[in-house]
Amino acid sequence: MERTLHKDLYFESDWFKKECKNIFHKEWFCCGREEDIPNIGDYKVIDIGGESIFLLRSNDQTIRAFHNFCKHRGCQLIEDKTSGQLKRSIICPYHSWAYNFDGSIAKTPHLDVDLNDKKFHLNQIRLDTWGGFIFLNIHGESDFKNEIADIKEQFKRYPLADLLSSCKYNYSVQSNWKVIIENYNECYHCGVVHPELCRVVPAFKENGGTNLNWEEGVPQRKGTNTFTFSGTSNRPPFPGLNDNEREKHFGQAIYPNLLTSLSMDHAAVLIIYPESPERTSIDCRILFHPESIRMKDFDPSDAADFWDLINKQDWSICEKVQKGMSSSVFEYGFYGKMEDENLDIRKYISEKLDINFD
Repeated sequence: MERTLHKDLYFESDWFKKECKNIFHKEWFCCGREEDIPNIGDYKVIDIGGESIFLLRSNDQTIRAFHNFCKHRGCQLIEDKTSGQLKRSIICPYHSWAYNFDGSIAKTPHLDVDLNDKKFHLNQIRLDTWGGFIFLNIHGESDFKNEIADIKEQFKRYPLADLLSSCKYNYSVQSNWKVIIENYNECYHCGVVHPELCRVVPAFKENGGTNLNWEEGVPQRKGTNTFTFSGTSNRPPFPGLNDNEREKHFGQAIYPNLLTSLSMDHAAVLIIYPESPERTSIDCRILFHPESIRMKDFDPSDAADFWDLINKQDWSICEKVQKGMSSSVFEYGFYGKMEDENLDIRKYISEKLDINFD
């Protein structure tokens, strides 16, 4: 069996800082959905690896992202982890410097400043979108279209950009973010941890979850075609899906922090925010098609309650992994043959942090 990453990468603050610098500050990461800020002036503040960033819908309807500080003296412009709507401008709470929604400087009270001088404009962050999701790249140079091309092709028939977050859950998990990714990447644990899930998808526990074909879809129990307690729903399939996608379950981890699970009538997504080596916050959305939402008897709870249970089962076991790894004699674990997807996360982390496993 292959070794896991060393224990230190799940606990040590120095390794966490390296991950923030080399992954979350250089790679494209997901930070929400376009629907989060639908109107001009709407904003949302996030923190990723110690960087405070705010997203804002500008007057031209473009969503922009900026570093959250004033160019005058560095004062934070908007409170951490807040959202709302600005009326006409972004105003610094310190000396009332004001910025337009495109980040350009608009007003500097009692000072004669050249408003066209870009050194006084807010620092903008590269932003792109796919499937209704917003992605940011703080310091990296990679092209988003190249990064997302394979995923875009794989899920081209799913109307992800049209879906709406009918149910939202925010979780705080006392676990390293990689433990959560590793848990998502394998179903060796499903038979033990997720009995309700395995009743709908027996393949998840057969032979320890070996030989699951995520590209072709995972078959469900006969007579079921979605992720609810019964495996059924009165909601119609998304328009445009092929026969395979109407019957099977698909999922994909989009590194470093977006986990997707796609059924024929809804999508469950997890946006992962590392907060410290041993704490992770998770933004969970259950997405539905507008046509389903307009149904008179629309009730998202059959899927939402199912996913909330599965998620809580996962978070509980991830916290136990984190606690267990804290043992003074634990150094690293091992990946079984049905956990080979986790070699991807080991490879990903090793490449980004320049770790040699040979």
